[in-house]
Amino acid sequence: MFEPVQVRLDLSHPQTQTIAVSIKWTPQSQRQTFQLPVWTPGSYTVRDHVQHLHSLQLLANGEELPVRRMAPHQWLYDLPDLSPLTLNYQLEARDLTVRTGLLDPDFASLCLAAVAMDIDGCRWSTHHVVVKAPEHWSVHLPLETSAEGWVATDFDALVDSPLHAGPFQAEPFMVEGKSHELLLIGTPPMGWPPNFISDIEKVCSATCRLLGTPPPAGDRYQLVLQLLDQGYGGLEHDHSAVLQFSWSALAKPKGYRQLLQLIGHEYLHQWNVRRLRPIELRPYDYGQAVITEGLWFAEGITSYFDLSLPLLAGCSDRPTLLKDLGEELSSVLMSPGCSIQSLAASAREAWIKLYKATPASRDSQISYYRLGAAVAFCLDVRLRQRGHSMAAILRELWQGPGRQARGYSRDHIKAAVAPWDADLAADLDQWLDQPEALPLIDCVEALGLRMDPVPLKHPDHGLTLKDAEGAALIQRVRRDSPGQRAGLVVGDELLAINGYRVRRSSDLSVLLEKQECVNVTYARRSLMKETRLFPDTGVDHWTLDWDPGCTTEQRQLRDRWFEIV
Repeated sequence: MFEPVQVRLDLSHPQTQTIAVSIKWTPQSQRQTFQLPVWTPGSYTVRDHVQHLHSLQLLANGEELPVRRMAPHQWLYDLPDLSPLTLNYQLEARDLTVRTGLLDPDFASLCLAAVAMDIDGCRWSTHHVVVKAPEHWSVHLPLETSAEGWVATDFDALVDSPLHAGPFQAEPFMVEGKSHELLLIGTPPMGWPPNFISDIEKVCSATCRLLGTPPPAGDRYQLVLQLLDQGYGGLEHDHSAVLQFSWSALAKPKGYRQLLQLIGHEYLHQWNVRRLRPIELRPYDYGQAVITEGLWFAEGITSYFDLSLPLLAGCSDRPTLLKDLGEELSSVLMSPGCSIQSLAASAREAWIKLYKATPASRDSQISYYRLGAAVAFCLDVRLRQRGHSMAAILRELWQGPGRQARGYSRDHIKAAVAPWDADLAADLDQWLDQPEALPLIDCVEALGLRMDPVPLKHPDHGLTLKDAEGAALIQRVRRDSPGQRAGLVVGDELLAINGYRVRRSSDLSVLLEKQECVNVTYARRSLMKETRLFPDTGVDHWTLDWDPGCTTEQRQLRDRWFEIV
């Protein structure tokens, strides 16, 4: 039986924004390696957490050992014997995201994938955790507690457990008879809605009904919500989720519903992503990027259902769901990248593209979240036509590869679909591998709905500008747009339209109004140039609405689709 690994985190000097980490273990072999993960599971890009590490020391019997660095994130030492070892290092924690870590005098928010070392030979050993924090702080970890701190069954469980500490307490809530806790960090200026915790319970319970099981985290689930001046997103874990949301967004008409959708999205990840996982991610390889096309299912299916969870929870209505789904489908129809990048490629290239997007990325890329949600919608409609549903497919996969802790592949999904619609299983290959292969409009019409184009309010130029010290610089030139046909490129500075000075990005739409052709003066690498631009009319976005002329059969199918589960 291997001895537990002892992990000590010292947060007692938050003003330094530095964590002191100490790890003690007994090696099992004389060649000892250890590494800091290069990425955070759930966020598929190499983040090189090691950039924040310094003052590393490996000690045996009180004496420092000369370790050898094998890679930026990995070290090696050949031991003379198997005496216990202590590894000490410092980590700067100045990045408040759900994937990294922050420590300051107000609170600590740490993703332990950015903190803890993976010791060779100890990955599947128990890890005991002790945290030293300021006296007036409470420490929260979604792990089993011990007399001195917390216990993680293995390294995976350790780094999957976000740490939060500060002068705040957890609020209890219940889901399907299971005890959960809510950490609220920050308060909106207008205060929290009086039914907030009740609505969270309803959304989480609706998620359980969707999957047909109680929450797999049981009585140990922690929901952390950081309310900031700006920010949006979340990161899922086996027994928790960490969310960021802005109080200004919360104040908008649809802000509260978006927050409930985000909560539902991350809560659903307990099943889909954390336990029902693409085969390439079982187990995780913390030392390198792991390519998988399964992210479209992991995130796209979850994004599709998070739109409907407020309705299933009784916190929304059918017209509102259509509005939200319409916005998602519109974003796909309006994306030039849909004609370039397939959904499977979007997932495989997440490490180098989605998480490192530039303003120009939309012209050659499509998000597997949004296109994945559109594919989920089309799958759902086709399955509804056969008396089945996408929710039922998700439940079937959960009962198979999910509960059995096996990874899934495309073949598993096709095998689940094929008994209901053999053609759909074949079509799925095209939807995943071929750009613009998705029959989106056909599926919308099958439900007695329609997508209506909304025209642009101003002439279309295809340029995205940014303001910089009194100058308007081109950030993006949309593919096949008037701007591209005029020869303008990213980095050009717009100086004048028909002789009128352009000083800010908002000037452009005014100067193009009611113009069929304009003379553009611009600068490229300090050289003055001129061109002619012919603005277009075009579509601003699409809306999803009822089709008053639909048939009884279409209405009946739509009603079944609205049942969600």
